Amino acid sequence: MRCERHRFVRRTFATILLLAVCPVIATAQTGYPMLMSIKPIATSVGQTSEHTIVSRYTMYGAYQILVSGQGVTGEVIPSDVTAEDAAKKPVEQLKVRFQVAADALPGVRDVRVVTPLGVSTVGQLVVGTGPVAVEGSNNDTIDKATVVQVPATICGSVEKAEDVDFFKFHATAGQSLNFHVRAGRLQDKIHDLQQHCDPILMLRNSAGVTMAASDNYFRADPLLSHKFEQEGDYVLEIRDVRYQGNQYWEYAIEVSPQPLIENVFPLGVARNATTELKGAGFLIAEKPLSVQLPADAPLGERWLQVTADDRTTSPFAVEVTDLPLTAESAQDNNNAEKAQPISVPAGVNGRMDAEGDVDYFAFEAKKGEAFSLEIVARRRNSQLDSHLRLLNEKGAQLQLSDDLKLGKRNFSDSWLENWVAPADGKYFVEIRDVHLRGGDRFPYFLTVTRSQPYFELYLDTDKTQVPRGSSSVVFCRVERKGGFTGPVDLSVENLPGGVKATCGRIQGGKAVDAIIVLEADDDAEFNCAELRVLGTASHDAADGNKLELSTVGKPYQETYQPGGGRGHWPVDTHFVAVTDDLDIRRVSVSTQEIKLEQGSSQKIEVTIDRSPDFKANVTLDMLYRHLASSFGDSLPPGVTLDDKQAKTLLAGSATTGFVTVKAAADAPPVENHISVVMAHVSLNFVMKTTYSSPPIKISVVKKEGK
Repeated sequence: MRCERHRFVRRTFATILLLAVCPVIATAQTGYPMLMSIKPIATSVGQTSEHTIVSRYTMYGAYQILVSGQGVTGEVIPSDVTAEDAAKKPVEQLKVRFQVAADALPGVRDVRVVTPLGVSTVGQLVVGTGPVAVEGSNNDTIDKATVVQVPATICGSVEKAEDVDFFKFHATAGQSLNFHVRAGRLQDKIHDLQQHCDPILMLRNSAGVTMAASDNYFRADPLLSHKFEQEGDYVLEIRDVRYQGNQYWEYAIEVSPQPLIENVFPLGVARNATTELKGAGFLIAEKPLSVQLPADAPLGERWLQVTADDRTTSPFAVEVTDLPLTAESAQDNNNAEKAQPISVPAGVNGRMDAEGDVDYFAFEAKKGEAFSLEIVARRRNSQLDSHLRLLNEKGAQLQLSDDLKLGKRNFSDSWLENWVAPADGKYFVEIRDVHLRGGDRFPYFLTVTRSQPYFELYLDTDKTQVPRGSSSVVFCRVERKGGFTGPVDLSVENLPGGVKATCGRIQGGKAVDAIIVLEADDDAEFNCAELRVLGTASHDAADGNKLELSTVGKPYQETYQPGGGRGHWPVDTHFVAVTDDLDIRRVSVSTQEIKLEQGSSQKIEVTIDRSPDFKANVTLDMLYRHLASSFGDSLPPGVTLDDKQAKTLLAGSATTGFVTVKAAADAPPVENHISVVMAHVSLNFVMKTTYSSPPIKISVVKKEGK
């Protein structure tokens, strides 16, 4: 990732800004920018283009644009908006310039804006291959259709109820084009866009007669592929299928003659080897796609783009693996008697070749051996909705997996983890589509391995704002796998300048949460950095060896779900920004070291330093929660908050409160567990700005006499 800074913002500048804005935000909350849309939503490979980012909460003073991936950079275009202007009206539109390298991979990029108030939520930018065309101001009838030249990436928005957009283009006889819409999928990461666009796309001839239509293909987004028999003018129509609209419902229609590859077979690809792939999709060449990955290519998902028959394909996903690869036999393996034998460990490339296809594989196991079986398919754009069963030699079902859950998201792939063989013998793996569908678009990659202890680490959320001279907190949650039950130590890499970290430990057993406290120096300069959170642990294996485990934390961006729920969507990066004073300048506590005897409690007095004229309600907590759900707990196992001995609502101009921590009679002993008291300021029903005390070390000791 490369970040371009437009200019460096000094503390004096931001102080003037905040003082100027005070009349507007005196009784309101100061929020980090929440990006809602980018207009136009697309740019093109090899081009430099200008766009408008639209947000909630001011972007005044923006000094940095962050773009995910390689080959795309952004910068703020200077404006003549003054601090006095910003005081009268928040700057919720920002002109930016994106530069896309000629070798940049097309697709969707995450975009963020950094301001003196912090780093923004994620916005979405489409990188297309054709010239960008933008809808006209009034193209809601065929006779007023915006004229475009194809190939192109057409941009517009379903901006109001009953909005219908028309685009006219010319096609030659025999010309084939793909029409790929991105709309609903672009809105998954938008923090407060509770209802998504459900677009429908129609292709009409010059007389207005519908020739083809598509509603849902890539989830809610349409896809059309059409060969034009006659030369002439044609019209594209796009609208929401319900005739609803929203000013933030941006769309991009990629109109292109290039091969659009949904998925490839085989899906599993080895490193340092040449692999011939067969693509499934539209306008695909018969010639196989040849790929060769370097020996150091990262394992897991990898997006590739190749040239075949002098045409460059759309990007497609493969699964990079070091497992010994096996291809599904060309012979019938549709029942247990004809099951294809495999050796463990194995990576099996297979496909549901036709409707009703069921694949069987057989492997040998010894009693007590633990195995994990995983299907990678839908996550790499296969249409397979896998159904995985494990059977014994008599055909009895031992285990079944339909959908799997990774972190906070569900997927239509299957996973049997840490299954222990009950006896020596042969076992069968049965794979099918849950609806018994099949065809070229239904490949899968099956892995069968001996289970190993490991863990996954997840971060809530994907951005942390640290006011100068103050503190903030990062919540981390572990998911232990393969029999691992131990503690996990946290550490960080790539802190912004002037920021230090106090990293906690996720205790062993059933404990899943711990925190990292970030503190910024009083004179820290405004800056932003991509934070890497690492988790490390040791595991005593059954053979007496000690295994060293590690992983990198995966961040989630919080989203505002319909009905007021707090949702999450995975993103690639977590950014930390040093900010100026916000609504709360500091959170102070009466003690930073607590020693609790089992069964005892202790009061923590809390004082907040409000910014001038900030009188909104503030709530104190040591847990990160919304409604009845806890998303992060800074307290050690066996220690809870005594809600009857607390003053956690600081209304109006109140600045003091307290919380009480209590240890259960059987709380496990622990030494110097890192905790904090947080002060929450609500931005909307779900989103909040969280301010943190300095780290508090909590120890639990056995009660005397026990």
